[in-house]
Amino acid sequence: MKIKRHKLTYTQLIALSFLLVILAGAFLLCLPVSSAEGTWTPFLDSLFTATSSTCVTGLVVVDTYTHWSFFGQLVILLLIQIGGLGFMTVMTMFAIFMHKRISLHKRRLLMQSAGYVQLNGITTLIRKILRGTLLFEGAGALILAVRFCPKMGILEGLWNAVFHSISAFCNAGFDLMGKYGQFTSFMTMQDDVIVQFTLMALIVIGGIGFFVWSDLIRCKWHFKRYALHTKIVLVTTAFLILSGWLGFFLLEQEGALAGMSTGEQILGALFQSVTTRTAGFNTIDQAALTDGGGILSIVLMLIGGSPGSTAGGIKTATFFIVIMNVVASVRSKDSITVFKKRISDETVKQACAITTVYIVLALGCAVAIMALESIELEVALFETSSAIGTVGLTMGITPSIGTASKWILAFLMYAGRVGGLSLALAFSTEGERPDIQRPTEKVLIG
Repeated sequence: MKIKRHKLTYTQLIALSFLLVILAGAFLLCLPVSSAEGTWTPFLDSLFTATSSTCVTGLVVVDTYTHWSFFGQLVILLLIQIGGLGFMTVMTMFAIFMHKRISLHKRRLLMQSAGYVQLNGITTLIRKILRGTLLFEGAGALILAVRFCPKMGILEGLWNAVFHSISAFCNAGFDLMGKYGQFTSFMTMQDDVIVQFTLMALIVIGGIGFFVWSDLIRCKWHFKRYALHTKIVLVTTAFLILSGWLGFFLLEQEGALAGMSTGEQILGALFQSVTTRTAGFNTIDQAALTDGGGILSIVLMLIGGSPGSTAGGIKTATFFIVIMNVVASVRSKDSITVFKKRISDETVKQACAITTVYIVLALGCAVAIMALESIELEVALFETSSAIGTVGLTMGITPSIGTASKWILAFLMYAGRVGGLSLALAFSTEGERPDIQRPTEKVLIG
């Protein structure tokens, strides 16, 4: 009897690569050399941290500065870089350095991993990703070093500058500010304009996507020549940042922004709007957010960054297509036309499916954590949205949650990085298509 061999799909290979990196990182973080006290770290805490690092989330159960040694922090930083760029992208960079030929199979895998839409030119894109990553992370580190070195000393200041530049560009949200207070992130630098604007610039650049970089370089400032994807990403990103900025400024006057000067409130609201786009740093206390500010944060976290970027969430293009689909339905239009281009029905179906999967997972897991931890729904939903959106913001409950809740959040972070729909496809089997098409029948909705 001949046994049929199962060949892994590209989606399954990507999901498996992230899982292997997480397990390797968890093993390294368990070791005594990784902790500041030189003791073994519980496996679940190490696994949670490795998942959060590789999935560029930023949720932590132990403070990154006080618990981990330099070696442990270096492991976390490497996991962030690998997770942000994608394991297959990193491996291809090594192959390019070694002047090895990239097979057609690997090119197809890279195309899906990097969020590229064409097989042609994928290795050229990888080179651009490498150069762009080094340029932006290097520039960010230099600017941050100017602020950190006088305050922390040269060596520690340089390490902090590099760590936070990579963490910001990869939209990871891990920080070493625990020396000024555990789990405080950048709350002690609310008035530092240079640090905050540098972090925000890195977050936005890393979150718009590699394909958009390539298009911007190719077409410069000629908006009409941009690809439809680039136009949608830029318009949606600008709208979300500006509307979020205004929303937080108006909603948090008596909440998280209370007691600040007007300048600090404006800067704090802008930073909150940017960081909820899957970055995870914070300059204001998330537990002090009003109900309105909390809901706005949840919405922005679920939307996240852009396709093919270091960010998570349902993505800006997905959100845009879903909204345009609603508009088209209200206007009784059969198709979506944007910038004189028609969006395919298959893309619309996928956008709706992705949005549904994320919302269902976030709500379902929030209810489970609410029952396990006896907390309010908004706090639980904030946590699950942060996890599946790979954001890393928290209202302060992550370090104190139980074992079951840690597993739930770890699963959500993994699902959010791989992609909710991609994860479902990775575990599904390809069924045979029926030879006949069934008759259609009207169903009442609305």
